[in-house]
Amino acid sequence: MLSLNNNLSIKEEEIQMTAIRAQGAGGQNVNKVSSAIHCRFDIVSSSLPEFYKNKLLSFNDHHISKEGVIIIKAQNRRHQEQNKQDALERLKDIIIAAITPVKKRISSRPKRSAIKKRLDNKTKHSQKKDSRKKINY
Repeated sequence: MLSLNNNLSIKEEEIQMTAIRAQGAGGQNVNKVSSAIHCRFDIVSSSLPEFYKNKLLSFNDHHISKEGVIIIKAQNRRHQEQNKQDALERLKDIIIAAITPVKKRISSRPKRSAIKKRLDNKTKHSQKKDSRKKINY
């Protein structure tokens, strides 16, 4: 069970983990050991409530495919078990980021002192420009 918060969790059966060979430079074992993990989570067929599914499907993340599948490739660690944990943590982070509500921005007004300072700077700038003009007699 992947626990997201106090009342929301995902069953292990819904998460598909596949061991694959990692990319990049390795050593003597690079072509023999499958230490990277390919993690797939199908949003549509999951046991999440509909509200969370809709939030996840509308979330803009490059890990979520058009078909509604979250695909994560974890290959940063040397051992398969560590990559598995990394993939699960990243899956959890994506889901939590999608379901947390975005705070609405409260618009604010500039302070009276800031307005006064801006107008004073405009006046000084204008006077500086005026002092550069030609004097007509």
